[in-house]
Amino acid sequence: MKVLGISPLDKDATVSVVIDGEIVFAAGEERFSRVKQQDGFPRLALQAALDYTGLQMSDFDEVAYAFMSFDSEADVIERNLAEEKAFIERFEPASLQEQIKHALRKVPERQQAIHGLTDPNVKMEKGLLHNSYYNMAGIQKFASNMSAMKGSRSWAEQAIASFRHWEQELEQGLKSFGWDKPIKRVDHHMSHAANSYYCSGFNDALCITLDGYGTGLAGSVCEAKAGKIRRLHGISYPNSLGTLYEHVTSSLGFKPGRHEGKIVGLASYGDPEILKDILLSRIEQTPGDFKIYEANNIYFSRYLAAKFPKIDVAAAYQRVLEIVAVNFVRHWVEKTGISNVVLSGGVTANVKLNQRIFEVDGVDELFVYPNMGDGGCGTGAALFVSQYGKVTPSIQSAYFGPDYSEAELLAALDAEGLKAERPENLAAEVAALINDGQVVARFDGRMEYGPRALGNRSIMYHAREPEVNQWLNKRLGRTEFMPFAPVTLYEAREKCYHNIQGAEHAAEFMTVTFDCTDFMKANCPAAVHVDGTARPQLVKREVNQGYYDILKEYEKLTGIPSLINTSFNMHEEPIVNSPQDAVRAFLDGKLDYLLLGPYLVKNPSGQE
Repeated sequence: MKVLGISPLDKDATVSVVIDGEIVFAAGEERFSRVKQQDGFPRLALQAALDYTGLQMSDFDEVAYAFMSFDSEADVIERNLAEEKAFIERFEPASLQEQIKHALRKVPERQQAIHGLTDPNVKMEKGLLHNSYYNMAGIQKFASNMSAMKGSRSWAEQAIASFRHWEQELEQGLKSFGWDKPIKRVDHHMSHAANSYYCSGFNDALCITLDGYGTGLAGSVCEAKAGKIRRLHGISYPNSLGTLYEHVTSSLGFKPGRHEGKIVGLASYGDPEILKDILLSRIEQTPGDFKIYEANNIYFSRYLAAKFPKIDVAAAYQRVLEIVAVNFVRHWVEKTGISNVVLSGGVTANVKLNQRIFEVDGVDELFVYPNMGDGGCGTGAALFVSQYGKVTPSIQSAYFGPDYSEAELLAALDAEGLKAERPENLAAEVAALINDGQVVARFDGRMEYGPRALGNRSIMYHAREPEVNQWLNKRLGRTEFMPFAPVTLYEAREKCYHNIQGAEHAAEFMTVTFDCTDFMKANCPAAVHVDGTARPQLVKREVNQGYYDILKEYEKLTGIPSLINTSFNMHEEPIVNSPQDAVRAFLDGKLDYLLLGPYLVKNPSGQE
């Protein structure tokens, strides 16, 4: 059975081709348009999929899409708003004034500088007028209730209009490619559950999905057995941990839906206890469920961001996210007795949260779908349509995008007048360069699918020098609060990370953090966060021979089985796709060497 899957068009539009349960191609439109999280009908990605697979639209049995029809989505949104109004009216929040005063007394004086912040206790001070409004709309009960419901109504109007617009664009786009048959629509959270389950290789699993919004829900739990998925419970929108985290991301001055990873990194510098209880007092937790008071009132998080240090606000939101999600997961693990947990949804891009879920008693195995956000839903929808009732082997890699011929690689180099060598022992030569302190970008094989660079579109450096997190990010135009991630030889995993057994496969996709061993802290300080964790990619030779061999040769030289791996792209650009993208980023980023397939290129300009 051949199924074309298309993810939601509102952000990170992605195309997937699934044939008899196997993902044969998957790539986001952003990689071709070069616009981060590109929305709209993915024409370029679809054409690339057809070109790569040799298929025509008439060859597909179904086209699957990860949202229901506009009318269905509009109906459920209206029901959500009615439920939220009833909850706000019955919920009795704790008095905030005394809690705020008590919390302010707990903020310490800090002197140690934090890279990327002007002061360790910097706040989002906006001036008297803004602060007064945040006070009124954020914490004064009558005004804050009105702000929350107005926020939900505004969101609903925009969402309904968006569903109508994208439905028309989807139908018109498919028609322009010659598809005039019906579209197979799949419940959004079911598509998340499907991608995590059918790619995990588990016969039975507890599927946890958490995101912003999808077909009336902000999360779900499903029982999957023998290839069939049955929903046990849904978390109704707007009780959304995704929205909660988007709000704090925006309130701390970053882009929601894009920069949540910066909050994860920032959180480790702050004290979560200062604001944790205030946040928890606004969340009603019951066994296997939760509701968030005034979930769409962004002025509450802006009020906190204006009064408290950024690091403490970030720390509290991260800790509360972990507490609420872990309580939710723990209940369903205990209730079902299922020890294999699979995760999907944008919230599960939070690698620290995933570590906490893996640490829940009763969880033996963890798998996180590599493209956990909405960009992965097209694949999930296609798998749900084609694989329901079937158990499939786990995916071994996420290299589902296009690759390029040697002639195309050479043409890209020739266009910029770059000279290339073809070393006989490429891995050994690259390992020696990295050991000598050279930054090497690697472009080889099929492009990774999803948000993580996993070796084929990566920048590599040794992990002995913590300062690399400042100077290399500056060279690439980035600001980050979490260190670069390490790539580690699979067989050295227990030498470098504690408590990794049961999550090794998830770690092949860089989707979960682990506590680092003393060996890792001593030998790879550039990859270890201030809290002692790292988010590794484990690599096996049978999965990526060229990448593995470089790391193995580096281990022979140094005794260290890990290197830095960061994505090959400039700031706010998608990961490179084509050889031309790679050459441009190599030159713009002033990187030392480019490994383009079998060719090794030295930057002719040197470093500034």
